[in-house]
Amino acid sequence: MTPSPSGSRTDDVVIRPLSSPEELAQGVAIQRHTWGDEFTEVVPATILQICQKVGGVAAGAFDANGRMLGFVFGLTGVHHGRLAHWSHMLAVEPEARGLGLGKRLKLYQRDVLLQIGVVEVRWTFDPLVAQNANLNLNALGTEIERYVADMYGGNTGSELHSGLGTDRLVALWLIADARVGQVLGGHAPPLARGLADAPVANAGARVAGSLPAEPAVRIEGPADVQAVKAQSLETARAWRATTRQAFLWYLERGYRVTGFISGDRGGRCFYVLARPPA
Repeated sequence: MTPSPSGSRTDDVVIRPLSSPEELAQGVAIQRHTWGDEFTEVVPATILQICQKVGGVAAGAFDANGRMLGFVFGLTGVHHGRLAHWSHMLAVEPEARGLGLGKRLKLYQRDVLLQIGVVEVRWTFDPLVAQNANLNLNALGTEIERYVADMYGGNTGSELHSGLGTDRLVALWLIADARVGQVLGGHAPPLARGLADAPVANAGARVAGSLPAEPAVRIEGPADVQAVKAQSLETARAWRATTRQAFLWYLERGYRVTGFISGDRGGRCFYVLARPPA
């Protein structure tokens, strides 16, 4: 059975493992609130319960009335001969967003996993969702392992995914690493000089000519992809196409994602990539 901290409490919100039938049912409900009633990949209550018996994490953030405001779920297994965790879901109810609850859920998950000897945590996120990029890269200190086109197929039943497919970046969180500790402690090193002004491989959902093979580049993404999609699905698809092209091209050539610039210069958002020295 997964050991857990004795409840992570901030103000009136407590983060704890899902245990009762009512809590497990809330874990299912928040998935539907987040990804929609037609979402075909909902994790059932039985899996949320059983995963905790073999090192998995299924936890919720509850208010003083016992209502779930946030949820995190993942499975623990073996990757290349060592314990590893795949964090499959993170969700926060709309009225509780913007309060840092997503980060608190991830830190709770980290505490649980460190207790059982897990130091590698992976998950995926949509590169077009700026708030997730900011959380993962800037607040948590993850690295990016690879880009996968349509990782979960073209139709999950979720309105969040409709029309854009399920391209994902695979994040690696080395939860015992000193650099991650620096980031979590608010002491992340700043971007190296000049990276924030590196050439932009795509701009305004367009790629102009050949991609620049500079030592450092930026890949632009939309500040709010759901707002873009609501206004023009064609524009949102252009963002998907150009970011996919750029990420695949650079990552295949050894570039590494070194940071994310959020809300800079009129609300524009950029991933920063650098080529390792020869």
